[in-house]
Amino acid sequence: MAAYDVAIIGGGPAGSTAAYRLASAGASVLVLDKARFPRDKPCGGGVTGRAARLLPFSIEPVVEDVVDRMDCGLRYRHRFSRSVGKPLAYMTQRVRLDEFLLRKAAEAGAEVREGETADARELDAQIVIGADGCNGSSAKQLGLAEEVVHGVALEANYPHEQRFAGGMVVEIAVIRGGYGWVFPKGDHVNVGVGGNAEEGPRLRGELRRMCEEHGIDPDAARDTRGYRLPQRLPGTKLARGRTAVIGDAAGLVDPFSGDGMYEAFLSARLVADASLEVLAGRTESLEPYQEAVEREITPLTRAGWGAKRAFERYPGTTYAIARLPVTFRALAKLLRGDLPHPAVARGIEGVAIRAIHRVSRRAT
Repeated sequence: MAAYDVAIIGGGPAGSTAAYRLASAGASVLVLDKARFPRDKPCGGGVTGRAARLLPFSIEPVVEDVVDRMDCGLRYRHRFSRSVGKPLAYMTQRVRLDEFLLRKAAEAGAEVREGETADARELDAQIVIGADGCNGSSAKQLGLAEEVVHGVALEANYPHEQRFAGGMVVEIAVIRGGYGWVFPKGDHVNVGVGGNAEEGPRLRGELRRMCEEHGIDPDAARDTRGYRLPQRLPGTKLARGRTAVIGDAAGLVDPFSGDGMYEAFLSARLVADASLEVLAGRTESLEPYQEAVEREITPLTRAGWGAKRAFERYPGTTYAIARLPVTFRALAKLLRGDLPHPAVARGIEGVAIRAIHRVSRRAT
């Protein structure tokens, strides 16, 4: 008999959330992470409203700012600002969020071992889940998530300025395949740029310009760091037998926004549901998890690739559509979780979304 029902490699957002759900349902769960918490991770640190909705508990204890305004520009021009009066995203830091989530898993009954890792093929558990991010080894060990490409990003922290509170700044197309951002935190602002892998050599210079364009002293940077953004390609295998990968380990980062938090929390829920079915003897494998990903995450991924193509090939036209109030209403609904994915938008909002889709098809 296996020592554990489920073993999870990686105690980040996806792994901790899956562990919490499984342990809360009565499963014996082991979580291994090579780091000792609290530990930081490079990340903009924004949790969208739709991502927060997926959690079975509030993250309010680690929220440092609540964003209900977006200030956008196209290559530092044609700027506009939109406010919605409701939270679009909750700003936090990974050093706080990840520890909070891991402690929640432990409180639910999961056994957490920090400073430890293992070969995913050698764990004594009925089910093994890889959640050790894009730089982890579990996916390779399990022969999963082999068709993944990577974007790149560079970020740094700067002294806090009250003028950025309550809003997020987004500069579209300053980097091919991506954007720049300014995210407010409790005692600093996080500034970053990200896009296609080949843009790597330009990131440092564009980060400096992003600061200069927004009146931030570029020489005040601290904690400057680069990282990869894993993006799965269609048909990528994420489950085999009683093994699976979730979150960044599965390449579940949105190709356009670079956001992986929503996908981390959703894949955690989907794999937990599939695992409980296996443990109850109602199914034999985690293949239903793969099917659920294709049903619930793939439509968003497909839309992300489409938006990415549209902004790369026709940035002016796409931006002109995106800045329309009706388009922003649809975007706000997506960020809050009121709209499950762009294809289900109706009425005039649906017309605007379909206009971007037509541009993306021309860009193919």
